[in-house]
Amino acid sequence: HTVGDTVKGFAYTDMKQKLRLTTQEVTATQDQFGWGTVTEVRKDLGVFVDTGLPDKEIVVSLDILPELKELWPKKGDKLYIRLEVDKKDRIWGLLAYQEDFQRLARPAYNNMQNQNWPAIVYRLKLSGTFVYLPENNMLGFIHPSERYAEPRLGQVLDARVIGFREVDRTLNLSLKPRSFEMLENDAQMILTYLESNGGFMTLNDKSSPDDIKATFGISKGQFKKALGGLMKAGKIKQDQFGTELI
Repeated sequence: HTVGDTVKGFAYTDMKQKLRLTTQEVTATQDQFGWGTVTEVRKDLGVFVDTGLPDKEIVVSLDILPELKELWPKKGDKLYIRLEVDKKDRIWGLLAYQEDFQRLARPAYNNMQNQNWPAIVYRLKLSGTFVYLPENNMLGFIHPSERYAEPRLGQVLDARVIGFREVDRTLNLSLKPRSFEMLENDAQMILTYLESNGGFMTLNDKSSPDDIKATFGISKGQFKKALGGLMKAGKIKQDQFGTELI
């Protein structure tokens, strides 16, 4: 720009409390929501988010973050925020509500079964985890039974489509492997155990669920499925004494 030019920009105070004006594109303003990347976490304050402002990161206050700090965003996570200026002229980031995401997203369609998509966590509830799918601009839901642990706010997940909700045209998603992948993982675990124990174990499909759980951390049903798959593949044989590699 040259002297006398009229420029349109975003005015703010930077980290050194100096007044700045940037003509760079800013993802979030007071009037519009935008995505930002978490750059720092301060347990006594909240999380700092990069929205494209030079020498300025936006704080999302701990007051609007989850009560459990282990569910707070971590560095690199994504938040959808807009800006608010308080009475002391400090800029804060406000998280988007469910309605804001509903306005942002388009309806899902009912032919996406078993597809995997990146999904950003935007809302945590007792009923489950609400996510936004940035690559196809859709919303999804993860029931607690479809995850091993509760994801944190802003976390980017790899989620699999397991269903479609006609009532609000959103996707039901899972963070668990497909059943055949679980079977393969369990079978591989059993093979590895046998190989490291001289090719034999005292467990077989008649063993108690407690003994199976103590050794492999899986249910008897999962164990029997894995053994069945290994026997069909000609990898093992069973007798009343246990299971042996072939």
